[in-house]
Amino acid sequence: MTHSGVLADHQLRDLIANGAITATAAIADGQIQPASLDLRLGATAYRVRASFLAGRNRTVTKRLADFQMHTIDLTEGAVLEKGCVYVVPLLESLALPNGMTAAASAKSSIGRLDLLTRIITDHGVEFDRVPAGYTGPLYVEICPRSFSVVARQGQMLNQIIFRQGQTFMSDDDLRALHAVTPIVSGDPVISDGLGFSVDLEPASGTLVGYRAKPHTGVIDLSLLAHYDPADYWEELHTKDGWIILDPGAFYILVSRESIVIPPMQAAEMAPYLAMVGEFRVHYAGFFDPGFGYAAAGGKGSRGVLEVRCHEAPFVLEHGQVVGRLVYEHMSAMPEALYGVDMKSNYQGQGLKLSKHFKSVEC
Repeated sequence: MTHSGVLADHQLRDLIANGAITATAAIADGQIQPASLDLRLGATAYRVRASFLAGRNRTVTKRLADFQMHTIDLTEGAVLEKGCVYVVPLLESLALPNGMTAAASAKSSIGRLDLLTRIITDHGVEFDRVPAGYTGPLYVEICPRSFSVVARQGQMLNQIIFRQGQTFMSDDDLRALHAVTPIVSGDPVISDGLGFSVDLEPASGTLVGYRAKPHTGVIDLSLLAHYDPADYWEELHTKDGWIILDPGAFYILVSRESIVIPPMQAAEMAPYLAMVGEFRVHYAGFFDPGFGYAAAGGKGSRGVLEVRCHEAPFVLEHGQVVGRLVYEHMSAMPEALYGVDMKSNYQGQGLKLSKHFKSVEC
């Protein structure tokens, strides 16, 4: 019997073996993370007129018939243009047991490119949420916001977790966890999760973040440590402890706090709340067990913040709380932790662009 919590890597392998997760091409070991499964693009992208959800009485295929403009072959790679909306069938499908739900998110490197990617399902009424017992295909909606990208079949832009029963930790649970295994540097701000703030007073220098340039070349998602950051990003410097966010602009910033995800927990960035200001923080929402954990090779890792300003210019100040992490119980101990038995691009990170860019010392 599966205990309540987020399923761990070996439990995901059981789902694959039992046919709850299937794919048109064999699922590789490298897709399985400590508490999540990476999802792969299929061979065809559909350019559509607008973003959509299927709705309770329709399939995605039916909606594509309504909104499709043309198809794009991804087998050899193709450009997905900034400002356009695409829907791509994924190689993976689900047949979830009763009582098991799933939730998806963009992978961290994808969010840092301002590449809005959201999972949709047949009869779906929410992005990135798969209801209990869902049986059917998975699709990803892709909307490049800052940069046009080259995408290919088999690339992994999104990840999915599986939940059994009650998984979310209460504030009292979080306080008790922090007392035993500190989950954040400094005094925790705990209210419906763990609050985190923005760092605009770096320990050295004046670099506090990056703003995406408005007119750039494409980014090939298969090329790592390849692009010069100066071709795509403007550096943000301040000596004053504050910056003004421009409407429509996209920023990479960093949290003031270092965050830890212990082995028996996972975490998700909570949805944006309008009360904190005219901006959205963090497209990529999942943190695997072991992120920032000392035994996993980390001493706390700061959270990189993907920030998009909305209608009005907004003054963002050092130490301002900009979001919260919601911690969840794991159903079982993962066999591998982020930062130990798997390649981990962002363990111990500070201010850092996506892995597609050459490294910048901060």
